[in-house]
Amino acid sequence: MVDENAQQLIMQAQSYQQQFQMIAGQKEALNLQIIETGKALEELAKPGEDEVYKITGPVLIKVTKKEAKKDLETKKDLAMLRMKTIEKSETSIKQKLEELKDKLAKAGV
Repeated sequence: MVDENAQQLIMQAQSYQQQFQMIAGQKEALNLQIIETGKALEELAKPGEDEVYKITGPVLIKVTKKEAKKDLETKKDLAMLRMKTIEKSETSIKQKLEELKDKLAKAGV
């Protein structure tokens, strides 16, 4: 039978596993956002019109390429900063899970 301490460790490990899965989902969404923003920036770099349309809520607004590029670069920078934060959280949770695995192994679970 599993003692109370081991039971708590197992519950804690399950909680960390759920957090890890949530972080993985956030990381994937951010990665897609970074890729899409990069592709949009590539399109803006192509020669052509000086003005483009930007989606603001349910409305399209005409803006200069320069404004659109600046907005997209800011959006990409923020997404990359959030990605770094998420990766730090991911690393922390991985370490905690490894520590719990070791404790559980020592407890014979």
